[in-house]
Amino acid sequence: MAEETKPAADNPVPTGEIEEGKIFAVIGYIGILCLLPLLLKKENKFALFHGKQGLVLFIAEIVTSVVVWVPILGWIVALLASLAFIVLSVMGILQALSGNYWKAPVVGDLAEKINL
Repeated sequence: MAEETKPAADNPVPTGEIEEGKIFAVIGYIGILCLLPLLLKKENKFALFHGKQGLVLFIAEIVTSVVVWVPILGWIVALLASLAFIVLSVMGILQALSGNYWKAPVVGDLAEKINL
């Protein structure tokens, strides 16, 4: 299942930074708005962490919108994928509001590979 991650002890993130980045972290899970924390809050590790996961979800949503053009099987895959994206986005928003570094399943691993 999903795991919750906290910053490493040797690289603590100040609570003020989490509070400052919360709104941008939440916005990061809302479609194309994922670009806002990536462009406007590059110095905030909390907002950037959640913004990267939001970017991976957004790219997956775009890919899914192409898959939907395949009759029947594509519709089923797109429906299931869309439901998964909604669940992951809501979970990410709730975790961001709680001030947690939450690594989403699959999405979190891909997001870690993004260098900005």
